[in-house]
Amino acid sequence: MKRIHFIAIGGSAMHSLALAMHQAGHKVSGSDDAIFEPSRSKLAAVGLLPEKLGWYPESITSEIDVIVLGMHAKKDNPELLAAQGLGISIQSYPEFIAAFAAQKTRVVIAGSHGKTTITAMILHALHYHDLAVDFMVGAPIPGVQQTIEISENNDFMLLEGDEYLSSPIDLRSKFLWYHPQIALISGIAWDHVNVFPTFDHYCEQFEAFIQSISEGGVLLYNEADPVLKKMVEASTHPIKKIPYQLPHYKTENGVTQIETTEGWLPLAVFGAHNLMNLAGAQWICQLMGVDLADFYEAISSFKGAANRLELMAKGKNCFLYKDFAHAPSKVTATVKAVRQQFAQFKMVAVLELHTYSSLDSNFIDAYCESLAAADTALVFYDPEALKIKNRTPIEPERIQEAFQQPELQVFTKSALLFEALHNLDYSNTVLLMMSSGNFGGLDWELLKNRVTTAPD
Repeated sequence: MKRIHFIAIGGSAMHSLALAMHQAGHKVSGSDDAIFEPSRSKLAAVGLLPEKLGWYPESITSEIDVIVLGMHAKKDNPELLAAQGLGISIQSYPEFIAAFAAQKTRVVIAGSHGKTTITAMILHALHYHDLAVDFMVGAPIPGVQQTIEISENNDFMLLEGDEYLSSPIDLRSKFLWYHPQIALISGIAWDHVNVFPTFDHYCEQFEAFIQSISEGGVLLYNEADPVLKKMVEASTHPIKKIPYQLPHYKTENGVTQIETTEGWLPLAVFGAHNLMNLAGAQWICQLMGVDLADFYEAISSFKGAANRLELMAKGKNCFLYKDFAHAPSKVTATVKAVRQQFAQFKMVAVLELHTYSSLDSNFIDAYCESLAAADTALVFYDPEALKIKNRTPIEPERIQEAFQQPELQVFTKSALLFEALHNLDYSNTVLLMMSSGNFGGLDWELLKNRVTTAPD
């Protein structure tokens, strides 16, 4: 048993790891200056919710074996400074995970987009066939109670690999800690411009990830991505490289089907990007011991990870989808997927600009025509978020110019966005809400009710 203290315990990944360590029998404590749902309730349920919010350096003593430092903390965090003064071991989240996975076969899913869905697909297939693995995934999955599981017995550890920084005092990309024997890269599209100011700098993280794969290991990669394809083919690292492609598919009566050796297989998910994710997941599952027929049997019932093209509500002739899409390439892919799946419906696409990258006036042009497939397009951003993130104010006219859609509606006040959504005609409509935020406090229950009660 170890005594582990989490600085910034309220984060989605951090609180999940704290719960896993508590369940494993370790003595866990933590601190944060703000903790929101669902982290708050989950921590409170097992007695791990800090009694008071804030940082308390006097709580850091030599009895603590290891500090896990979250990205929400700052380099001058009082508790961090106290731990450094006492010489306590300080680890980032991925460093801590890597230590537990050191003796396991590590499978890492990386890429600018799709990694959560691919990881979720793999987990779904493994759990469907009662195959136990350790794992860490970025979003809740139907039928799986937690987003992280660490044990003594399982041979494999399946990890979602993030290219973002490890911690405030460890500026390497998280996925460089894992040194996988099996890896996958889903694609490369510039993101995190606050950390990687140029596309070349961003690509360097994936080049380093390829080099970090254990010698003799396997790399699966999406060969439809020209940047990734060129990068993988140029690498001289002694690993096996396996490309994967989009499977043959068709959409009939609102159901997407893929062609298999056994015939056409109907799926609960849709969109070319999701089918590409499925192709990658299929290869990984085979390398983890699930044959092709068993994978197809399992994947037909996969309904997606939380917030990844998640069906939130369905009326008589109306659908509400929620998606985590925020990067330009993902927004474009998601909008096109919904347009193809619901070709006979009116489509309303709503995007919240919430991340550092999306609120960058130089980066915003990357969203050009990303909402073009929608019949009605709305964009929301909160000027207060710009202040919090220390970003230069962006005028609505600049948003209009960047998206290159004359009829685009831009909202900077959540109340006006909610009013516009309430006044929409929802008959024969699919509403797609895309954000990594919460649309300024959107009342989802009210919106769901509006959709489910829409007339034919």
